[in-house]
Formats: sequence, C-alpha cells, structure tokens
Amino acid sequence: MRVAVLSDIHGVLPALEAVLAEPDVAAADLVVLTGDMAAGPMPVETLDVLVSLGERGLWVNGNADRELVEVARGKVSEYPVTQWAAGRLRDDQVGLLAALPDRQVLELGRLGRTLFVHATPRSDEEMILVDSSLERWGEALAGESADTLVVGNTHMPFVRLVDRVLVVNPGSVGMPYGNYGAQWALLDGDSGGVTLRSTPLDAGRVGERLVAESAFEGIEEFIAEFVTSVYSDAEALRVFAKAEKR
Repeated sequence: MRVAVLSDIHGVLPALEAVLAEPDVAAADLVVLTGDMAAGPMPVETLDVLVSLGERGLWVNGNADRELVEVARGKVSEYPVTQWAAGRLRDDQVGLLAALPDRQVLELGRLGRTLFVHATPRSDEEMILVDSSLERWGEALAGESADTLVVGNTHMPFVRLVDRVLVVNPGSVGMPYGNYGAQWALLDGDSGGVTLRSTPLDAGRVGERLVAESAFEGIEEFIAEFVTSVYSDAEALRVFAKAEKR
C-alpha cells in the first residue's frame, strides 16, 4: 500500500489542488489527512475537495479543526482567519469536523503498525520537534505501540528515529515553514520507504487566486505572511522550542 500524507492545508485551496494533481498522490491507495485542513482563506471549497476523495481519504482531527467547530458554536477565536472561516462553514461541514477521530491506525507492510495523529498521541496541539529530547518524545509516546508515527502541527517536515519508532512529519501543504512549496509525504508499505515531498508553487499566482476567490478581509496580510514570504525553519524552531521551555 502507498499512502500520501497531507497535513496543515489551512484552507489554501491552490496548494491543495497542486498536491492532489501530483501523479504519486493521484495513484496512492489512500490519502491521509492529518488535521488543520480548513482554518484559512478558502475553508468551504477546501473541505468540498477533500470530501470528494471519498473512501480514499482518511481523516484525522487537528486543533484548528476542533477550534473551527468551537467557534461555529459560539466561541471567539484569537485568530481572525479562524473566526472568519468558522462563520463560512455549512452545517454539514461543521458536523463533519466535529465527528473526526483523533487518530487513525494502518498496518503498512514494512512500516508496521502506523499511527497517524495531528500533534502527538496525547494532544492535538502539543509542540514536539525534530530536535526534541528523547525524554520529551518518551513522554509523548508513553503507552503507544506504533512502529511508525506520523504527525503534523509544526509545519516543518522531518523524519527521525525515536527509540526504534520511525517518526514522520510531512510538513504543511498550505502554510509551510522553511522553503516555499506545498509539503507532503509518501509512505510505501512494500519497500518501507518514506519520502518527503514538496510541490512547487508560484507564490504570485497563489496570492492572486486567493485575492480573487477569498472574501476574508485580511487576505492581503495572510498572503504577505504565509504565501509571498515564509518563516524559516530556524525561526520556527526557536519559537516552538519555547513551548518546551527550552
């Protein structure tokens, strides 16, 4: 089985469409969505495209998905784009997000028992990083029996071993940190291979389309922060490390 993993799309439909057009994604047996799919400038359209995957799509709840549901039901978000996006979702889409599981498990051949979550197995918003200590990883994985763990949340791709568990973060499709491009991963159960991939995007064209098709009043600021410029991995690691009290 070959599995494409897409995480942290954040409602950036042009990036999602570019990834779904990749031959290896189109040919994958499954497309696993590891959370934070719609909180962004094109939430309704993004969810409709993901639903069209049908049985090929395997969904996992993310903290931004959870917050969209909470805001749709009356909570106020500190993030303007989340507040706006929640108000655009149809009732069926709110219900879809509310029913998402926190984890999915697949038996993937040589990759073994593969656990898919958004952030860590114990939390949908915990920050854990490529350079986190083995002690931190041990706490996050306590009680789990996976051979391979696939996470998202931090928007930075990596592959590393943690006490014999292979950990994969595909990065972010719609809001990447590091280099610009729609980040994703391909898992091959037959070979045991994991490939981190980045689909090239034209930032100017993505920005133009978002301006044309999103009614989010802060779209220009969103584009300037996440499309025409990108936070470096070093910047992101320094900020996220503070969440670990480093």
